[in-house]
Amino acid sequence: MGELVERVRRALTDAPPGLLPARVAELLREAHGVGFTDLLQVDYRLAALLPLAGGDPVIDPGAPEWRCFDTQAPVHDDGTAYLPVSMRGERRGVLRAGPVADDPALLAELAEIARTLAHEVSAVDAGTDVYRRACRSRRLTLAAEMQWEMLPGRSRDRPSFSLAGQLEPAYAVRGDSFDWSDDDDRLWVTTINGMGEGVAASMLTTLATCALRNARRAGLSLADQAALADQAVFDLHRGRQYLATLLVELDLRTGVLSVVDAGSPRLVLLRDGEVCDQPLEEQFPLGMFEATDYHEQRVELRRGDRLFMLSDGVVEATGQDVRYGETMLENFLRRTASQAPLDAVRSLLGDLRTFVSGELADDAVVVCLDWNGPQP
Repeated sequence: MGELVERVRRALTDAPPGLLPARVAELLREAHGVGFTDLLQVDYRLAALLPLAGGDPVIDPGAPEWRCFDTQAPVHDDGTAYLPVSMRGERRGVLRAGPVADDPALLAELAEIARTLAHEVSAVDAGTDVYRRACRSRRLTLAAEMQWEMLPGRSRDRPSFSLAGQLEPAYAVRGDSFDWSDDDDRLWVTTINGMGEGVAASMLTTLATCALRNARRAGLSLADQAALADQAVFDLHRGRQYLATLLVELDLRTGVLSVVDAGSPRLVLLRDGEVCDQPLEEQFPLGMFEATDYHEQRVELRRGDRLFMLSDGVVEATGQDVRYGETMLENFLRRTASQAPLDAVRSLLGDLRTFVSGELADDAVVVCLDWNGPQP
């Protein structure tokens, strides 16, 4: 089993960026007589699996492709294997291959090859448009293109935590965004409730995100990161534009959460089946005033805690003159307790779209973080 996986890895390392799935197909044909191999990527909305080579999108949630994507496990159905194309919790899509025998050892080998493909696609993605062009079911607005370019990823899994986030409306998002960095013994997460419309909103969020990254990479504390980004936004806009922002730092050795609430998106805790807002001291949004002094608060997480970071576009979503509201939100968060973070995020935003009967009028960002406890 290891020999074929290693051959695939070497072949992908040397292949042109756009031909990675084709190289996998060639090697599977030679080794196992596999007649067809397709890479299906999940779209920006997490609602369709789109074949890289073209063809009909897979939108039926009961289809084997979606069963594979949702369970993150190989699925064998009617002579065809469906393998999760994922790496470190980032779900890129599904590899579909057949005819394939229903043999556990063979499926395990193909699953490892699909994981190798995910790593290689991620490695080349920034230098080619092949994969990003093929994972959109319609054109993104310019503002949305800018926002998606800034994201570090949509999900991440480690033994100590699982993390996922999503933007909506996915193809026309303007100012809401999130950012995270996994730094061995620290996890940093930022959610931004943007201000303004169109490209102007996206540019404001981009400025704040880059300023926060610059401060974080300089080794500054969470409060100082907020202060530096606050000054960067104020220097440019002189208080005319600003951003509500939530900054979080999680110590992966202890489970202690440090938080700066800069007029922020909400922080909601799901613990033992109960939902409660975390009481945070609301400080000024980034860029509202010059030289704002920020300070941190501490929250001790327990093993099994789930945190949601939500912009106001979630609770204030309106359908038929009725707001989604606190009660519906809390009930829905409880119902998603057994789901993985990415599935919980996808379910919540899908419920919002159903509630408003279409696109959200306001941006919404949802980030979900599960704390599994300190790990060796």
